[in-house]
Amino acid sequence: QVQLVESGGGLVQAGGSLRLSCAASGRTFSNNAMGWFRQAPGKEREFVAAISWSGDSTRCADSVKGRFTISRDNAKNTVYLQMNSLKSEDTAVYYCAAARFPSASSRYGWYDYWGQGTQVTVSA
Repeated sequence: QVQLVESGGGLVQAGGSLRLSCAASGRTFSNNAMGWFRQAPGKEREFVAAISWSGDSTRCADSVKGRFTISRDNAKNTVYLQMNSLKSEDTAVYYCAAARFPSASSRYGWYDYWGQGTQVTVSA
C-alpha cells in the first residue's frame, strides 16, 4: 500500500521557519516528480512547489518564490519543503503529492498519490 506521510507542520510566528517532510512508503518514487500543494479554509487547493525525479529541476508558486525551497532525498524516499519568512497568508493544510511522471509540474492532475496533509498555522 502506497503512503505519503507529511510531518513538520505546526504553529509559528510570522517571519519564522518550518521544514515539512514527506516520507513515502509502499514503493519508491525516485523516478517520479514530487510536489507540495496547500489548501486554506474556504479556498481551493493550490500549487506550492514541485521537484523533478532527479532534483535538478524545481518549480514554485510566485507567492512563495524566494521564501520556500523544495528538495528531495531519493535514498530516503523523502521530499522536503523548507519554508522561511512565513506570513499569515501561508496558513493552510499542506499536502505532499507524487506524480506518475519524472518532470516537475504545477498541475494538480499530474499527481496520482496524495498524503493526508499537515497543518501549518502562522500567527501575525
